[in-house]
Amino acid sequence: MNTLVLETAPLAKAVAVSDDELILDLADGRRIMVPLAWYPRLLNASPAERKNWLLLGDGYAVEWPDLDEHIGVEGILAGRLSGESRRSLERWLDSRQDRSR
Repeated sequence: MNTLVLETAPLAKAVAVSDDELILDLADGRRIMVPLAWYPRLLNASPAERKNWLLLGDGYAVEWPDLDEHIGVEGILAGRLSGESRRSLERWLDSRQDRSR
């Protein structure tokens, strides 16, 4: 079994969210794109909510405060999808509908 050892921690410096992808520009010059479907809260967010992001620390993670979503850069690079359970996501979606009434 091989273990990935990172020389330096991957850090984001910019974030964009399209209709289909989460895009991170990393401090080392790489651009990482992953399917938005990996992160259901982002997938179900409005464009304004998607644009309201903050880098945590030096860019080790991205937070969307309106969505209560935090995604680590290292996890994205490792190919980790959202760990949120279906039940939790359904409760979150229901709470959004309740607020819009």
